[in-house]
Amino acid sequence: MHLLTITGPTACGKTSLAVELAYRLNGEIISADSRQVFRGMDIGTGKDLAEYDVHGVHIPYHLIDIHDAGYEYNVYQFQNDFLAAYRAIVAAGKQPILCGGTGLYVEAVVRGYQLPDAPVDPEYRRSLEPYSDEELTRRLASYVKLHNHTDTETRERLVRALEIQEFAHRHPEAHVEMPPMQHLVVGVRYPREVVVERIGARLRQRLDEGMVDEVRCLLDSGVPAERLLRYGLEYRHITRYLQGQASYDDMYRDLYTDIRRFSKRQMTWFRRMERQGVVIHWIDGQLSLDDKTEEVLRLLQAQQESGRESDGGGH
Repeated sequence: MHLLTITGPTACGKTSLAVELAYRLNGEIISADSRQVFRGMDIGTGKDLAEYDVHGVHIPYHLIDIHDAGYEYNVYQFQNDFLAAYRAIVAAGKQPILCGGTGLYVEAVVRGYQLPDAPVDPEYRRSLEPYSDEELTRRLASYVKLHNHTDTETRERLVRALEIQEFAHRHPEAHVEMPPMQHLVVGVRYPREVVVERIGARLRQRLDEGMVDEVRCLLDSGVPAERLLRYGLEYRHITRYLQGQASYDDMYRDLYTDIRRFSKRQMTWFRRMERQGVVIHWIDGQLSLDDKTEEVLRLLQAQQESGRESDGGGH
């Protein structure tokens, strides 16, 4: 079975393309977004759930709204959740489509990371306390054969990544086994100046839609501010604003800057994936939705035909 993956940096229109493809291919969508798993985090994560209704049809989606905000979710759980959704979609005779911009999640599927369900190890975490982030990052890099890199944006994530790698090193038998599948990875991208314009427009729209109130409701519901700060981007900056640590104008300026930087980091991640052998077919985001859809369908057909030729006709 082919797995079609639609990815790319923030604000590139991944969801609308994936939904259109799902409609054309009788497919269902599996989200590869590390924050869309949380209920109540809708505007800030760009769930855009209305987009899943297209041409009078509702496109089923998976791994969205599966945990309460504040839950500790990780890439190992994502792999297990992905496999459950993937198998259910295939069993139903439908086309699975992975869609999202969390590079770690996309790569964990496409490259078949073998990650263990590592328990929290307080003693090991204490042993890391004397070391700087730079020293821990170098240590993480020493595990490159196990798992190339993870999100090192915060110390918490860096420590967790090392904890997982240390456990994997000691327990090579405990990992998720990804089934064989043929991958077609399609990325959507725009010229940088267009990306910046789209980021600004989307940020203004989300603020107008009530993103500040969304974060206020999460805090009022008991989600710790420390947790929201660690979710980054919108949730970090708006939480600081609501705590009186920044003015609205400063919040907006710093958030806009950070989203642009995040977009660049996403592209850096995708380029590294390509250097390590993952073929990403990039298409121009400025094409119409119909043209983008047709381009992906042509790529998928060409790959399927190539597969039939290589196995003598295929069965």
